[in-house]
This record gives sequence, C-alpha cells and structure tokens, in this order.
Amino acid sequence: MKKIWIVDDDEEMGRAITLMLSLLDCETRHFLHARIAAQALLAGGRPDMMILDINMPEVSGLDMLEFLRRRREWKSLPVIMLSSEAADVTVDKAMLLGADGYVMKPVTIEELEKVMSQAFYKHII
Repeated sequence: MKKIWIVDDDEEMGRAITLMLSLLDCETRHFLHARIAAQALLAGGRPDMMILDINMPEVSGLDMLEFLRRRREWKSLPVIMLSSEAADVTVDKAMLLGADGYVMKPVTIEELEKVMSQAFYKHII
C-alpha cells in the first residue's frame, strides 16, 4: 500500500483527494500547512509520494517543492502539484522546480491515477 501525503489548506479538497486515494488503495495523511508536513518529514516520516497544493498561505506548494528538491533524501520523492491555476508560467515553474506531475482542481480519480502512475514510473527508471 502506497503512503501518500496531501498538503492542501482546503479541508474539503483534502477529504476529496483522501477519498480518491483510498479507492486507489493508498494510505493517506493530510496536512493543512506545508510547515507541518516539512516538520513530519524532518522527524523521520517518509511518504511514497506527496501531492502539494500550489496556493497556500505562508509556505506555498512551490516553496515546499523547492525545499524537497534541495534535500538529498527527498530529491527522488515523487511530487504531484495540485492547483486551480492553469497559467502556463505556473505549470512551467512547477515542472522546472522538479514536479513529477500537475493536476488541475477539480481533479477526477482517473486523472489522479494517471498522473500518479506516470510520477512513480519516472522514479523507477
């Protein structure tokens, strides 16, 4: 069973993603703040993948992604960005920073499963 951490300040969206992931046989943990997720990582937590909302107060998903990619131990952690923002510049920035996938809100279970499979595949090769 894959462990997926969701970092999204929207509780309703977190519940929706958690439900979708449970249907995909994943174990989840939802964080409302990127700082708390970072603290959990620093305390030794290790998910198999992270799903990060881009637009969050204090620490954005892009900031969190940058933090992950700067640390050797999390450089290869698959990360999918989740956003209601479709601007090419935002998508390009996320991919440049090392995101493995990008999905738009609202996301369907089929879209989520496809992007997750692609992200996991990238890290197998």
